[in-house]
Amino acid sequence: MDNGRASIQLRIRTFAMVRQVLGAASLTLELPVGATVAQLLERLTADYPPLAPYLDRIVVTVNQQFVDRAQVLASEDEVAIFPPVSGGSQETHVALCSTPIDTSTLIEMVTEAGAGAVVTFAGVVRDKNLGRQVNYLEYETYPEMAEAKLRQIVMEARERWPKIRRVAIVHRVGHLGLGETAVLVAIGAPHRDDGAFQAARYTIDRIKEIVPIWKKEGWADGEEWLDGDYQPQAGE
Repeated sequence: MDNGRASIQLRIRTFAMVRQVLGAASLTLELPVGATVAQLLERLTADYPPLAPYLDRIVVTVNQQFVDRAQVLASEDEVAIFPPVSGGSQETHVALCSTPIDTSTLIEMVTEAGAGAVVTFAGVVRDKNLGRQVNYLEYETYPEMAEAKLRQIVMEARERWPKIRRVAIVHRVGHLGLGETAVLVAIGAPHRDDGAFQAARYTIDRIKEIVPIWKKEGWADGEEWLDGDYQPQAGE
């Protein structure tokens, strides 16, 4: 390139799900002079194909200002790419918490005028597993990845059952006693046959497959981390 006149150099910062897909929190790219945000995203998608399913939702800023895809980029611009900010959408709420889950609050989150059906699933600490008396559970998580994967699961559910409306998922971490709620899924839909039941079942099953949350089971005479059987595939 001719001393930067034929190309521009951009500093790219990524966050949350985008950082996970690209495998880097920052990178530097060269693009032709006059390149737009749309062309930048095309280049990133070519270099990182797993980013493609998220293109319609990701947000782009240039020098800390929100921009559209037609924005022309300049050399040394700082570009940030990330999913919609957590909590910014009334339609989806995902969270991790270390305090008791408030079931009524989550139900209220998905209850609105367009939802004639609200389905909830609660995973509760039970007193026996594999013939042993359970005294407590302890959950550990990789928080940034866990929240990103929870949002991915909601997107997957919406693709399969497009009529579902608001979705709320909260998973508790830390020490839980018997009878305490470990995870709660709440989904609203216009009618009972519009996918809310299926989406709730799909969501909890998928959480157990791809969300990095690990469970340690405690008994009177010891404790043990419990491993799952599912092996996620690359890009899943």
